[in-house]
Amino acid sequence: MYRHVPNYQLTVARRAFAAAIVLTWVTGLANTPWATAAPTESTERPAPQPLTQSELGELTLRDALALALARNPELAAFSQELRATEGAVLQAGVLPNPILEIGRDNLSNVRKTEAGDRTTSLQLGQLIELGGKRAARVRLAETGRDLANWDYETKRIAILSQVAQRLVDVLASQSRKSLAEETVTLTQQVADAAAKRVLAGKVSPVEETKARLALASAEVEFEQAKRELISTRQALGALWGEPNPRFDKAIGDLAQTVTLPAYEKLAERVRNNPELARWSTELARRQAGVEAERAKAVPDITLSAGTTRFSQFDDRAYMVGISIPIPLFDRNRGGILEANRRLDKASDEQRAVETRLTTELGQSYQRLAAVDKEIQILRTTLLPGAQGAFDAAIQGYKLGKFGFLDVLDAQRTLFHARSQNLRALTDYQRGVIEIERLIGGPLNAPLAPSSQKVVQQ
Repeated sequence: MYRHVPNYQLTVARRAFAAAIVLTWVTGLANTPWATAAPTESTERPAPQPLTQSELGELTLRDALALALARNPELAAFSQELRATEGAVLQAGVLPNPILEIGRDNLSNVRKTEAGDRTTSLQLGQLIELGGKRAARVRLAETGRDLANWDYETKRIAILSQVAQRLVDVLASQSRKSLAEETVTLTQQVADAAAKRVLAGKVSPVEETKARLALASAEVEFEQAKRELISTRQALGALWGEPNPRFDKAIGDLAQTVTLPAYEKLAERVRNNPELARWSTELARRQAGVEAERAKAVPDITLSAGTTRFSQFDDRAYMVGISIPIPLFDRNRGGILEANRRLDKASDEQRAVETRLTTELGQSYQRLAAVDKEIQILRTTLLPGAQGAFDAAIQGYKLGKFGFLDVLDAQRTLFHARSQNLRALTDYQRGVIEIERLIGGPLNAPLAPSSQKVVQQ
């Protein structure tokens, strides 16, 4: 159970913990195997310096994350909200302004005016807030600022997770385009083999027609893959405000996998998700709201001092005064009750968020485990078997041992297996990213012991 930490000195600790969560998550995300490995390169790329998009040739996940952090419009809006809360904290600590009163009597009384019987008064009053109202306002504003900081970190992780997801989509589109291009090449080979056999008079021209139709279908799929790649690139670039990105190629290896930890270990790390960790600050803010309402029940006093000049006697009189409201009808019991009920509501909402995140983690974990098993079967059985069957079919067709339908069936089986493998690899990487978003860190990182000190009492 996560509870309110009444010590407001933990404000700095909470903010440091929020930043540490995001830093750990971003560092782990940028160093995941699929993001740092490229199947076509054997040398390690140096750590990138701050880049403009026009300087990017090969886009890594680290490059994409840096661009999104620097240029994402939604993050920029959240940073402005953080600055606004600093102003709220500043305003909450100011004292009430003093009140100056100036008055003159007998302005319309002619006889008193002729007799010189006029009085002029000058009075200065100051409201004195009692019951800790000013301190309560400051605490409420400070917890609001801390809550805005948590909301910013939550949004930042959501944006960075979205960057990783869309980069995976780009990598998948690149692979799908390559697969479609290879499909066109293989289909062309089958069509050429059919044309030779027709020319030799060994088979009917219908087989060549079927082969050409299969080739046309493969070319259509290739065009669709190219369009899909353009679309995914635009979706990725939009996250840093560039709907027409100019990078040449995204770098990453979708075939890279990680060891899946036990579910129980991951469930313990859900508390690192800023969406849940923020509720310790939310409870503190609701508690500060209760204290602010209780402070309102204490009446304030107004101290005043002034002087009065009597023109008839050319003399002065001085006065002091105090004004105290009598809390007879309004003791702010309704405001206190409302604040307490909102505090109870926050506790219920915290439990609901924890339940939801844990449920999402369980569902994501089961999907990832299923996809991991599917990848293993594809790698060990389906892909080698489909490739071997196609190679044997095409070779046998050239030698006249198999018919064209056998080749076409083997070709479809191979293409389906490759497409299924690409889909499984894409789902796997998306599943890893989703779990890392839910646990607020890399998949195989240990639970940070310091986190409990901040979010638990």
